[in-house]
Amino acid sequence: MAQNSILLDKSLRFAVRVVKLNQYLIKEKKETIISKQIIRSGTSIGANANEAIYGISKADFIAKLQISLKETAETEYWIRLLTLSEYITQEIGESFLNDCLEIKKILVSTLNTSKENNKIRDKKE
Repeated sequence: MAQNSILLDKSLRFAVRVVKLNQYLIKEKKETIISKQIIRSGTSIGANANEAIYGISKADFIAKLQISLKETAETEYWIRLLTLSEYITQEIGESFLNDCLEIKKILVSTLNTSKENNKIRDKKE
């Protein structure tokens, strides 16, 4: 469960950064299209991870974490696009991408462990 709390903490802190980025994009850069996309995907990572913790089954837990992983990949795309189109600096983009990578590593590790534990449990039954 310790890894879950790390995931929840990191994804929440990341979501806060995404919200602030969204505000910056709208107020300073007058950008409203990509900012809507990134706020959806960037905040959905933690929302789905949080929902996974309270899932009704192991399969539900895994499914929600899979969604978090997909949302992380989508968020990476929007960050790269924002960087390449010069809405954000390379340094800011890299910082966001590093956060995404950290979250992705935790998600992949948790998913692999959960799937392996699920296989072991299924064999015993």
